[in-house]
Amino acid sequence: MNSRHPDAIPCSILTFDVVIVGSGLAGLSAALLLASTQKVAIITKRSLSEGSSGWAQGGIAAVWNKDDSFDAHVNDTQIAGAGLCDLDVTRFVVEHAPQAIAWLQRMGVLFSQEDGHLHLTREGGHSARRIVHVTDATGAAVQNTLIEAVLKTPNITVFEQHTLVDVLTTDKLGLPGHRCWGLYALNNATEQVITFGAAHTILATGGAGKVYLYTTNPDTATGDGIAAAWRAGCRVKNMEFIQFHPTCLYHPHAKSFLISEAVRGEGGRLLLPDGTRFMPQHDVRAELAPRDIVARAIDFEMKKGGFDCVYLDISHQPLHFLLEHFPNIYARCLELGIDISKQPIPVVPAAHYICGGVLADLHGCTDVPGLYAIGETACSGLHGANRLASNSLVECMVFAQAAADDIIQNPGLTPPALPVWDDSRVSDADETVVISHNWDELRRFMWDYVGIVRTNKRLDRAGHRIALLRGEIQEFYAHFHVTRDLLELRNLVQLADLIVRSAQSRHESRGLHFSRDYPNLLPHAQPTILNPQASHSTGAF
Repeated sequence: MNSRHPDAIPCSILTFDVVIVGSGLAGLSAALLLASTQKVAIITKRSLSEGSSGWAQGGIAAVWNKDDSFDAHVNDTQIAGAGLCDLDVTRFVVEHAPQAIAWLQRMGVLFSQEDGHLHLTREGGHSARRIVHVTDATGAAVQNTLIEAVLKTPNITVFEQHTLVDVLTTDKLGLPGHRCWGLYALNNATEQVITFGAAHTILATGGAGKVYLYTTNPDTATGDGIAAAWRAGCRVKNMEFIQFHPTCLYHPHAKSFLISEAVRGEGGRLLLPDGTRFMPQHDVRAELAPRDIVARAIDFEMKKGGFDCVYLDISHQPLHFLLEHFPNIYARCLELGIDISKQPIPVVPAAHYICGGVLADLHGCTDVPGLYAIGETACSGLHGANRLASNSLVECMVFAQAAADDIIQNPGLTPPALPVWDDSRVSDADETVVISHNWDELRRFMWDYVGIVRTNKRLDRAGHRIALLRGEIQEFYAHFHVTRDLLELRNLVQLADLIVRSAQSRHESRGLHFSRDYPNLLPHAQPTILNPQASHSTGAF
């Protein structure tokens, strides 16, 4: 069955071969790769198109011409990752990247061409032009193509406006063994919690940028998959490494609008309000330095000078070049009164990407059999301490294929009898304003205390406030009917706790984690792994 609006289905228990949470590039790719042999459900908490993948502007990194090599791409990734990239994983992704691009072409994605060949651009941290793109709206083009394919594919049922509550594991069900058999999801419209039984569950919910006050992420990025996996008993890895994109448009009427890395790749220069270029004083690579270095440089200059923003100037490029390479950025800025062909763009750093996530192997498998994590939800080992630009979309596709292959090789499992959601002992909340206040407080203190530059004192303050919020939210969750807002806040507080605890455990400055108390780099790079089985913060929360 294929349907985009199955809300008329009255059942409180539904069964599939595979249930996928998330409708970004990772989730859609996995669904399409599985649908020929599996009955698949895609659960997405808003519409199919409202994930982070559709917001990606720059492109997809892949070795495509004779002047480039896998070794060079691997080396660039490892340099950006500051010693924490898993070499085997990095090579696995890099070597499968061209196949992923070819698959997208077969699906109908029309990448930008030049002289009959794919046009390749260059972004910060890359030693060669290897970014395949669709002008400056690659994510949207890919996303729309795959959504169209999903809606035409039998065996895929789409459940829009459904929010993940928790995954179902044998220990929660009182059954022997240790395995995932599906999940609970809230129908946002009817407020009914539905049981989805499945032999295989894929978490592809993206990141958690909404844990910060300023972010390039959509409102859906609340860390649902990472939090649910943690509660299910999965370890998480490298949660302290939050990538702040250096150039988010600074304008009161522009919410989370990203100015692509490719603008700097095509010669854009960062300037102070008086027109002074400053990046060469921070790094020999200047504007083409990795994102963490550029973001810290901007943060430093803004704080030093008391500026609200800095400026990104690409006006030296001719208008026809800007219209060809950055039509969406040009149009959006012009709507706001900024002509990028004549004036610089006001920009600020903003939370962009979480390099850590659920610990997953080369098949996307987590610590819980039957539960997979792919895309930004996972920590595969590719990104290390800092993600190289445009490596994220290709990671989504490579691990969607890897997870699909693993699932196809393990068929025939049937979920046990699963329970319906029991809300007989809860009531409607009488003061939901507490949720919105807690949400606002969390995002503000995470921005202030756990941002681009950190200190022990700031992290301690954040940890104390998180503990207070957890108590209030747990009381709501235990006594009142669940809502999407409550579920998202519950997950964000869990993510904030994991980020702070990971940051507190790293006594050095590496990649995206910069501490004034530990400014030096330790001689040996070690990942940060948190285990819920050894944690006091998991509880019943």
